[in-house]
Amino acid sequence: MLQLLCPRLMVNSLLEIDITLLRQQGIDGIVLDLDNTILPWDSAEICPEAAIWLHRALDSGLKAGLVSNNRQRRVAEFASQFAIPFAARAFKPASRGFQQVIAEMNLTPDQIAVVGDQLFTDILGGNRLGCWTIWVKPLSAREFIGTKVTRQLEKLAVRVLQSKKMI
Repeated sequence: MLQLLCPRLMVNSLLEIDITLLRQQGIDGIVLDLDNTILPWDSAEICPEAAIWLHRALDSGLKAGLVSNNRQRRVAEFASQFAIPFAARAFKPASRGFQQVIAEMNLTPDQIAVVGDQLFTDILGGNRLGCWTIWVKPLSAREFIGTKVTRQLEKLAVRVLQSKKMI
């Protein structure tokens, strides 16, 4: 079970993800979380550097999609800016949203990198499907109240994983 919480890569931000490295690992698509991964929670503004990174990823031939637990309108508005598939209200770590977006990209889970800021939603969800997972630090301390609770459990899980030298 603990193995399912272990990301393949840990970075400070989306901007540190090396697109060339992903391609060398056989990754053909990225499934991104939205809140606190690409955008600060409850913000509609993407930082210019993140937009450039995403355009570069798409220009490199990577396919991209969004899987978010946030509401339809918010996720759809962002996805439309980049013409990428999405699943909103995905109830991550449930697999349905991930599977839907991966299918729309016409890829298989082993060709996908899942990028997100939460172990119990993004990393667990991606690992359950056999995707390559990348854990980023959250962009903002502002979060949904339910996420604040999960962060406390996440801290405990990280301590356990570190004590077992799993991350």
